[in-house]
Amino acid sequence: MNKHIRKISNYTMVGGVGAMIMATLQGCGDDPATHQQQQPQQQAQEQSVVKEGATVTIEKQADGSYKIMDEVPSAKTRIILVEDGKERILSQEEIDKLVKEEEARVDAGTSNLTKPPEEVSQSGGMGLAGTLMASMAAGMVGSMLMNKLMNNQNYQQNRRTSYKSPQTYSKSQNSFKKNATSRSSSKSSSPKKSGFFSGKKSSSTRSSSFGG
Repeated sequence: MNKHIRKISNYTMVGGVGAMIMATLQGCGDDPATHQQQQPQQQAQEQSVVKEGATVTIEKQADGSYKIMDEVPSAKTRIILVEDGKERILSQEEIDKLVKEEEARVDAGTSNLTKPPEEVSQSGGMGLAGTLMASMAAGMVGSMLMNKLMNNQNYQQNRRTSYKSPQTYSKSQNSFKKNATSRSSSKSSSPKKSGFFSGKKSSSTRSSSFGG
């Protein structure tokens, strides 16, 4: 059971609330043989996509391409678009449309995300949809598409060049690492970690009081 509890705490690094609930049910209810069969698949899912809330600011450049100019962890994912000196927050409908369009390009093999960085640069740079999927918000807004991209080497290289500068990329990486470390430390030190046992203990206390 201790092994399962540690696994549940690790889900905060890779999944949403749904993944944590599923892990709880599987950890407490499955027999060992079934759990061993499911474990490789669960580990593969954990390693494939990082789902983390983020506020991402994307700016349209003079050449028509887009760059990530700022990116920080946040409880709710927001995409801020800056065009011609004006900024606005993209609606969920706009985000869904961009993700769907980029997924179609990935499936067709025409997405800049999967092309060599030199070719992307020569073709005019990354578009808005591609830049969105290169950001830390990608796992939240397009997890299915991210599963197709995570093992693509060109995608990993294009992610780095989708930021306005190397300093912007480093700043983003550091802020998300610190946020993940902070959440992990808070989770491990929380008294709620023993919630499964405390529930059973209170139940036992009530039954003995009825017996008395």
